[in-house]
Order: sequence, then structure tokens, then C-alpha cells
Amino acid sequence: MTRTASERTAPHVLVVGGGIGGTMAALAAARAGARVSLACAGALFSGSSFYRGTWGLGLVGPEDKADEEELTRTILDLGGGAADPALVRSFVAGIRPAIDYLEGLGVKLQHPARAGEREFIPCFDHKHRLWRGITRTTYEEVVGAALAEAGVGVLPHRELMDLVERDGRVTGAVLYDRKRKDFEEVRARAVVLATGGYGDLFERRLTAADVIGSAQAIAAEHGCELVNLEFMQIMPAFVKPRSAYGVVFNEKVWRYTDLIADDGSDALEPWVRDEGMTAQEVLELRSGHGPFSARTASRAVDRAIDAAGPEGVRIRYRSLTGAQENGADDAGAPRELPEFVRTYFSWLENDRGVRPDDELRIAEFAHAANGGIRINEHGATGLAGLYACGECTGGMHGADRLGGLASANALVFGLRAGCAAALLASENSEADGAGSDNVCARHFSDARGSTDAAGVVRELQEIMSAHCMVCRSEKGLAEAEARIDELAERLRTSSQRGAAPAAVAATRRAQLQLSLARAIVAAERARTQSCGSHYRIDA
Repeated sequence: MTRTASERTAPHVLVVGGGIGGTMAALAAARAGARVSLACAGALFSGSSFYRGTWGLGLVGPEDKADEEELTRTILDLGGGAADPALVRSFVAGIRPAIDYLEGLGVKLQHPARAGEREFIPCFDHKHRLWRGITRTTYEEVVGAALAEAGVGVLPHRELMDLVERDGRVTGAVLYDRKRKDFEEVRARAVVLATGGYGDLFERRLTAADVIGSAQAIAAEHGCELVNLEFMQIMPAFVKPRSAYGVVFNEKVWRYTDLIADDGSDALEPWVRDEGMTAQEVLELRSGHGPFSARTASRAVDRAIDAAGPEGVRIRYRSLTGAQENGADDAGAPRELPEFVRTYFSWLENDRGVRPDDELRIAEFAHAANGGIRINEHGATGLAGLYACGECTGGMHGADRLGGLASANALVFGLRAGCAAALLASENSEADGAGSDNVCARHFSDARGSTDAAGVVRELQEIMSAHCMVCRSEKGLAEAEARIDELAERLRTSSQRGAAPAAVAATRRAQLQLSLARAIVAAERARTQSCGSHYRIDA
């Protein structure tokens, strides 16, 4: 039976999502005087922000006030005409204040000892910026204490099922309690979505298990606009050894790396012939960015990896000019590496037990979404009472995202969305208890569920992995769209009344993921030319 917030004190602001964006929004709203509840599908401090496949999070911003305009131009150029100029300018102006806010809380950010090394130039960038590193332990300790002090109520293991809307205004949400295996309606004066991207639509992904993309589909159901869905970052990561599966391959080491085919030949050579460059020149280019991009000849590296399939391509580290001057160890990796690279190798060995001389294979993984729910500079979605922040949003990036801006996005718009939601809540006290009488009946009291929901999602992941990763074509995307429609019909016909809440929730989740996948494929079909992370091999 669905519970409502009337059984307990209803929050003024409900934040959904336990990553950086969600925790910043909840803290900002609480400090602005709102009574706040924070719901997250997993435990607190989850989502892509705290994915265990990286050593930490880079955070990039303008070096000073004079650098803001240059950084804005760079973001818009990388965005390929798909980013919102006004939103980008507002975003850039908010990064330094957001960093100051974080450090003011007591979060100790990493500062580079050798900030001038080229490895600290952000992905896709052409110059150094302000660089900081966020480590999980200090963030969790400091922000966790701040949330508790601010009185934020944490609702762990709650999955968003729907928004509650009345008279054109969001007045709460329906959540599924994964522990209690039942639904509950939480009424609130404002809701902030901070649920992350849509990595769970793919078989191989560099995201936590709770990054499923359902909030984007829910927002679209309620009339919000989704933008830039075709721009998803794809990133090489380890598939072997198993202890390192899903660990991000640090792009800064490409210049020290060979790709080896199963027959022992150079796996990259066939793919660089049409680029008019040598393999080493292409690897140098690829060292400038972690995610795949179609914008330069570095795409040859990802095509070689993609061609190797899910088993991945073998890699071998070697010393190169510059590194050789400082010598190399027995495994072939340079002894004197740049600071950024040394930190990576040290973390990989100490945390995962992986050495450079181990047998290593990498494959392509779905990483982060550059698009999602359209927002303005305050995180407003266009639907009264609904705000969003972080990776579930779009408009501030576009075709390629400059490295370190995902964390900045979550910080800046998390703080702004929380403040804006608290302000709205203070002006709408009459909204307390104004739930929708039919929201639960529409999706949940009817109790339609399918025992095939998990199977449908697995097949969806196979479809998206086959047709919507590195290489995309009209033929493949048309096939994906047709198969998604078939899965939706299969899910519909296999759903029955009287199902248990767990089956109802699984079915609703599958429906939402199918809906978002269909929207992604439609965006990819509509953009017929390659642009940044969107690569059309038939263009």
C-alpha cells in the first residue's frame, strides 16, 4: 500500500539523487531555511559522482575573471553549436563561487604540485585552467556532517517512480522503497531532480547501478524538454584483469601505449591509414581527451578499440621520447612520469592491484551524458515546482564536454537549484498537503507488472550497445528504434494486474528506460552529421 507524507512531516523541498548535485542542492535548500528530504536510489553519496572506477574527480574552472570569457568561448566551440550560450556564460561565472563554497564547508580539495604540466590541461582544452581534485573521503565526511547539522532527512534506497502534479505545479513525488518493497508518496512544495545520466541503458557503463535515466523520461512525461541526448560520452576502460573491470583508462598515458591485435600486430595501424597521420601522432592527439570524439583523427584509436568488441583490445605500455630521458622500469613504463599520471598508476596498483606489466585489455564503455532535461541558470525546468541539476540536465555542454566540468556542473547548478527551490517553497506554503489524488492510481494502485521486465531491460542494453555507442548509422539506428518499439509492446502485453509492488516498480522502470532510449535514438537519427561525441559513420 502506498504511504503518503501525511504520515510524517512533509518536506518543503524534496531532492532526488545522492551525488554531488543532489547533496549540494539539499544543503543549499536547508541552509536557505527549507525543511528538506533527500531521496536516493542507493545509499547517500552514490551515483556517478562516487563511482569507484576512478581515483577521484577533477574540477575545472576559470583561472581568474579574465579567463571566464575565454573559457565560455571554448565550451561553446566544443559544444558544436548545441550548447546554450546564455546558460554557458552563467555556468562559468558560477564555478569559482561554487568552489569557494565547497572549500568554505571544509572540503579539502587537491591542488596540483606542478600545475604547469601539460597533463593538467583539461580534456579537449588548449590551455591550463584552475584545476582542483575532489576526493570521496573528505567530501563524504564534510558534506555528510553538514547535511546532518542542517537537518536534512535522508531517504536511502528510494527510487523515483513519478512526479505528483496538480494544477500545473509539481507538489511531490512517488518513490519506491527498495527495502520495504512498496511505494510512498512524498508531498513537497518543490522537487529537485539530481539523478544522474543514463548509463544503465548500456551493457558496459562507467556509472553506478543507480544511474538509470528514468528521471529524464519522467520529466518528459510531464512536459519538460530534453536536449542534446545524442551527445553521450564514451570512454575506454579496463575489461582485464577482472580486478580492474570498469576502471577508467587514463587518457594521459596514451602516448606511452601500444594497441596489440590478437595476432600480435599493431591494432591501430589499419585505422590510421585514412587519417594521413602516423599511429604515434594519433596517440598523442588521443592523450588530450578521455572520452571519444569524432572531431579529430584521434577517433582512429576508439574505432580500433570498438572493433575489438566486448573482449577488448590488448594494450602494452612503453617508454617514449621524453620519458626515455628519465629512464624506464622493467615493465616499460617510465620511472619519472608527470604528476597526474603517477597519481593514476599509484592508485591503480594500490587500490586495484594492477601493475603496468600485467596483461591488460580495454574496451569502450558508456560514460556520461552531455544532455538531459533543459534548465535555465537557476535549475528551473519550465514546470512550476520542478528543478534539476547535474548530469540529468542539458544545455551547458553540447557535443563535447571539457574535462572537469561535470563536477562543476553538479556544484554550480546543485547550489542554485537548491536555493531556487527553497525560495519557491517559502512563497508557496499553501502547497502543503496538496497532493494529487490520482497519481498513485495512474501508475501503481492498478498494480500492473511483468515478470519479463528484467529481460526487457537486458535486451534494451544489448540494442543500445550495438547501435548507439561509438559508431552510429541510419541503418543501425532504424533497427534500434524498431526493436525498442517491439520491446515496449512485449512489456505491455506481458503486464498483468495483481502483480507485487516489486514487479510493478520493475515494469515502470523498464517503461521509462524504453521511453528515454527511444528519445535518444530519435535524436541520433535526426543529427545526420558527425559532431563531437556523436559519430555517424554513414555521414
